[in-house]
Amino acid sequence: MKKADVKAFKEQLLQLRTRLLGDYTDLAESAMNRHGGEQVGGTAMPIHMADLGSDNYEQEFAFTLLQNEEATLEAIERALEKIEEGSYGTCDDCGRKIPKTRLRVIPYASRCVKCAE
Repeated sequence: MKKADVKAFKEQLLQLRTRLLGDYTDLAESAMNRHGGEQVGGTAMPIHMADLGSDNYEQEFAFTLLQNEEATLEAIERALEKIEEGSYGTCDDCGRKIPKTRLRVIPYASRCVKCAE
């Protein structure tokens, strides 16, 4: 892969990492501070049991999103490490080159399409 291509992918990865870190922080704060009711004795208590169920569902959904973003951030970090090592763009499983078209869509891809299937 040409140095210019690697540089472009690195910039894309850094921008994506910055955006995801901001989203991750906002989502984590939202999940931890979620409350859907009145203040009762200094704590947020839902007014109705259905509200409690909705709040729990929304909080669990937020935590699931956090886990997904965390996994993506880890993949981005690994891709940046591979750039530094000089092995970016090669499949972790078979060692073949990952097509640039795949990397343009998923710049943190660690496997080629065949191995990912």
